[in-house]
Amino acid sequence: MRDRVRELAVRAFALTGCAGLARVDFFVVGERVLVNELNTMPGFTQTSVFGSLFDASGIPYPELLDRLVKLAFERYRSERAHRF
Repeated sequence: MRDRVRELAVRAFALTGCAGLARVDFFVVGERVLVNELNTMPGFTQTSVFGSLFDASGIPYPELLDRLVKLAFERYRSERAHRF
């Protein structure tokens, strides 16, 4: 079930064109997993659900911040490269 939720979260993120961060919320009903909403501006403090979810998967808050900043710089460079 956990793998299915992760797969759906990644798919929802990609299909909606998200970049950087978002939180996908689900309902799990028996064996069914339903996407409830995609939150493109989730709470983002060290005690928010977003940070807590990453922490639970082994990515502490400071590392999460580093990864998001790195992704932002990579996206910026990539977008600038296509303009010229």
